[in-house]
Amino acid sequence: MPRHLLIVNPISGTQSKHGLPERISARLAEAGIDVDTYVTTGPGDATRRVRQAVDAGEYDAVLACGGDGTVNEVARAMCHAPIPMGIIPAGSGNGLARHIVIPVDPVLALDAVIAGQVCECDYATVNGRPFFCTCGMGFDAAVSDRFAASGKRGRMSYVRSTIVEFAHYKPEHYVIETPEATLHRDAFLVAICNASQYGNNAFIAPQASITDGLLDVVIIHKADALRTMMLGMDMMTGLLRNNRLVETLRVPRLSIIRDPGPAHLDGEPIGDLGTRLDVQCVHGGLRLFVEKDKAPFRPIVSPLEYYLGSMAISLHIK
Repeated sequence: MPRHLLIVNPISGTQSKHGLPERISARLAEAGIDVDTYVTTGPGDATRRVRQAVDAGEYDAVLACGGDGTVNEVARAMCHAPIPMGIIPAGSGNGLARHIVIPVDPVLALDAVIAGQVCECDYATVNGRPFFCTCGMGFDAAVSDRFAASGKRGRMSYVRSTIVEFAHYKPEHYVIETPEATLHRDAFLVAICNASQYGNNAFIAPQASITDGLLDVVIIHKADALRTMMLGMDMMTGLLRNNRLVETLRVPRLSIIRDPGPAHLDGEPIGDLGTRLDVQCVHGGLRLFVEKDKAPFRPIVSPLEYYLGSMAISLHIK
């Protein structure tokens, strides 16, 4: 019988995790998979436990039940591991899970694990620190800082943090060095994307792929409130790259020189990374359970399908 390690973050997202590990174990047992559950107790705990499990060769797979922060902690220990990782979305944004079209219902998400289709996926590093979805600096990093400091979870708390931060945020200067060119930009934010979205179907890099060996770099310039609102709508409909405030690059590596300031990895603030950020895509370094069929992304159509699917699942949960 295959044996999987289930990592559960009890404080991710806004939904209670009461009884969730038992439901997951029961569903996998029906499919002939044995499960050991580990509930995390603080930052870094998931990485420590998964490294221990991978080094010991104890399991056939590791499952991360939580949000993008939990996925990051587990995936850090799974890079180049011989066994695959599964994502069971239970956070606020669930960006990487949504990118690979994993249902946001934790039990339905197990279908990908049971089907057993594994993809050799990319990840990236910034100054040696891995990320799997997005790395951001500028406005989105400032929002992540404010959101974390608020001590509240959920979409509405994030929206409030965004509105408050927008009222006084000023663009910063960036020097962006790529294999092809060096750019000087005064930008509202710079996002480096392995996957397509921040979470909650906010598509910062709609055409990003986690299997192409490239990173999508999105540079957004500041505008007035009305044009910024339109930019937000383009992000939710997958039309962002058509917006005149947006520049996009697709590169295997880059360096960014900037003034000291906040940054985030997969939505989690990490403080100051220094004035030079060296970023590298690591091709095929993470084995992930994925859905069998993922249709090509289509602006407007794909976000609407994702939104309706999430709504149907939410109504079913309630």
